Amino acid sequence: MRVSAKVDYALRAAVELAAAQGAGPVKGEQIAQAQAIPVKGEQIAQAQAIPLKFLENILLELRHHGLVRSQRGVEGGYWLARPADEITLAEVIRAVEGPLANVRGERPESTDYSGPAERMRDVWIAVRANLRAVLESATLADVAHGELPDAVATLTADPEAWQPH
Repeated sequence: MRVSAKVDYALRAAVELAAAQGAGPVKGEQIAQAQAIPVKGEQIAQAQAIPLKFLENILLELRHHGLVRSQRGVEGGYWLARPADEITLAEVIRAVEGPLANVRGERPESTDYSGPAERMRDVWIAVRANLRAVLESATLADVAHGELPDAVATLTADPEAWQPH
């Protein structure tokens, strides 16, 4: 899997917003209070070394998908539209880049192979399922707090996972 700069920047910006709102679960009136503290785009760009114009376009896409809210003006900025523990990494990726896995621009289930390669569709579906298992289980709050779900932590604890092959 290749992670584009756009996805990397979107995730890092969303985690910055999660950290700014406290990244913990909030209820009722606390949601409004947590979201009422906008973070300037310049602040996010500087904190994560993201080009500001690129970041602004990414934040616009996240807003369009209902993950981020914004306010213009001196008191303006960006904040998460929902609590950070309710936004998965998969949602952020889909918002800026579409489906988690595709083959030549098609969804894995739409591919068709013949002969000895016939089972490749099943392989691509399994790859997508594994991506989902990780990216749909980890939230912005998990990353902001540095406390990844057990399944993700178990995968990264395996020394073989760190090998570049």
